[in-house]
Amino acid sequence: MPHTVLVINPGSTSTKIGVFEDMKELFTENVAHSAEEIAAFSTIASQYEFREKHIRDALHKRGFDLKKLSCIVGRGGLLKPIPGGVYKVNQAMKDEILAAKNGEHASNLGCLIAGALADELGIPSFIVDPVVVDELSDVARIYGHKLFRKVCIFHALNQKAVARRWAKEHGMRYEDSRLVVAHMGGGVSVGLHLGGRVVDVNNALNGEGPFSPERAGTLPAAALAKLCFSGKYSEKEVLKMITGQGGMVSLADTNDMRVLEARYLKGEPEAKLVYEAFIYNMGKAIGAVVAAAKGQVDGIILTGGIAHGKAIQAGIKDMCGWMAKDFTVYPGEGELEALAQAGTSVLNKEVEPKEYRSA
Repeated sequence: MPHTVLVINPGSTSTKIGVFEDMKELFTENVAHSAEEIAAFSTIASQYEFREKHIRDALHKRGFDLKKLSCIVGRGGLLKPIPGGVYKVNQAMKDEILAAKNGEHASNLGCLIAGALADELGIPSFIVDPVVVDELSDVARIYGHKLFRKVCIFHALNQKAVARRWAKEHGMRYEDSRLVVAHMGGGVSVGLHLGGRVVDVNNALNGEGPFSPERAGTLPAAALAKLCFSGKYSEKEVLKMITGQGGMVSLADTNDMRVLEARYLKGEPEAKLVYEAFIYNMGKAIGAVVAAAKGQVDGIILTGGIAHGKAIQAGIKDMCGWMAKDFTVYPGEGELEALAQAGTSVLNKEVEPKEYRSA
């Protein structure tokens, strides 16, 4: 019997779905939601019925029979910090998400929708490598003041997926490889993968690491503190500067790297400076985690949507290509495939799913 998997990846203004049969893509669809539609809901959890209906309608339009499914895999949301892996959707997970105990994010809906549809069909449901995966080494958690500890939020799903892909293609086990993975999309995360764990990575959401299309990355602490107490800006406005209206939005008035690249290729001085600064910041961040690995790295991997850019690839390789035995680019997100691969691995009994327990 073939294993047929439905994967669900809710984003802020869309819900991406895909159906895979023994890892062969049957179809994928990106169901867009307008800002006006989303604005009608007071919380992320309250969007549940709206999003589920759109998923059912998309499957019905394709003439797909839900009874053919073997399991459903949803994007993991803001749970407590947990090690990477595949987790069964259970009541403890749903309760935390419904209470928004760890914050609100569209990905929270992944486990809710997957769990409800799977329960209806009598099949299992899972989440995989949510953004809160935390496998940091103890020294990587420490900042220079006792009131601050690193919060681990990064592109765990795609980072882990491309790291496993690299290991397989190079005849190695992921657990035996030493890799640096740089995800470049709406946010940027640079992770050090040692022994099958991401032992160091920047917080890709809340002000750490290289700047990205919409996120400021690391900012000078004293200047930021003075700005906060200047009386000119509210807390909400400052947080928007860090996430949402920072990075390229602030520096170049666009959140689209393709637009910035086109301006760079035309020779616009402002665009050239910001474009080259992005490459420079990425190179420094990669170099920092290579140093954390004592210079012993099997491969450096670029991934995410921005990794499609040839000039970006070339610029970062020029800075960092000498730091590892191999330099590989896997452009794009690949998140639907990663979710499907995880569900298929469980069905094939290659992976044992974990049980989520609330804090």
